[in-house]
Amino acid sequence: MTVLSSKKILQEKNASDADSITSLTLTHKALSDVSCLSEFKNLERLDLGFNNLTSLEWLSVVQNKLQSLKGIEGLTKLTVLNAGKNKLKSMDEIKSLASLRALILNDNEISSVCKLDQMKELNTLVFPTNHNYAVLSRNPISSLGESLVKLKSITKLSLSNCQLQMVDSSLKSCLELKELRLAHNEIMTIPSEFGRLVKLQNLDMGNNLITNRSNIKVLSSLVNLRNLNLQGNPIAEKENLLKKVKKLLPNLHVFNARPIDKIVGKEMHEKVDDFSFKADNKLALQSETT
Repeated sequence: MTVLSSKKILQEKNASDADSITSLTLTHKALSDVSCLSEFKNLERLDLGFNNLTSLEWLSVVQNKLQSLKGIEGLTKLTVLNAGKNKLKSMDEIKSLASLRALILNDNEISSVCKLDQMKELNTLVFPTNHNYAVLSRNPISSLGESLVKLKSITKLSLSNCQLQMVDSSLKSCLELKELRLAHNEIMTIPSEFGRLVKLQNLDMGNNLITNRSNIKVLSSLVNLRNLNLQGNPIAEKENLLKKVKKLLPNLHVFNARPIDKIVGKEMHEKVDDFSFKADNKLALQSETT
């Protein structure tokens, strides 16, 4: 068994930084383990012909001009796929990748999410804490449909900067979610199903179209929520929104990207200043009339 070493690669390339390497030819080396390649984040060309590899678990084709992932279907042992920043219009080819644990498809042209039923655990190398993770940000996705219904163990999901108009019951089974990013979409309401996501700690719904203040009542059951962002929504312009949010979520630490205690402190300071201003005016009026 021959394990590829990043140190040896750097020595052979006379380089000190893995990020500086964009091309590698590693043929005829009897390699059976190339997991260290995850350190070479700027790799564009890779040749692993004539080795002893029995499976390919890690694949990064980020920032190319791929229009399709055709041919990837056979990589049934693939655990990490990063195909972000391409020109993909579909992700149907990944349906059969049952071993996939990290899925990164941001900045493509994908308009619909295929069913991810086979992916029971998504564990990214970027988050080695065994958190399930999927990144689909910046794709023209308008609806999730039933694509995520069976992803019961997913803990982190990013669908920011898409074209989502509603989420509805799409996440009703994602009860392990701890982080959910839905910013910069066209969502008008917070679905009642969000009340089931009791493990949620971070929720970003900034820059959507949420208008009705009563709509946030559903969040009252999210006892573990620490960070909530509603900036950029019409609801953010409502008076006393912070007061309502604090009442619903007493354990919240950060609201609209600002620590709760600092917001409250500023409001108290403004009230004191306002009181002083009114008191000074009252005294001035009294002195003028006497």
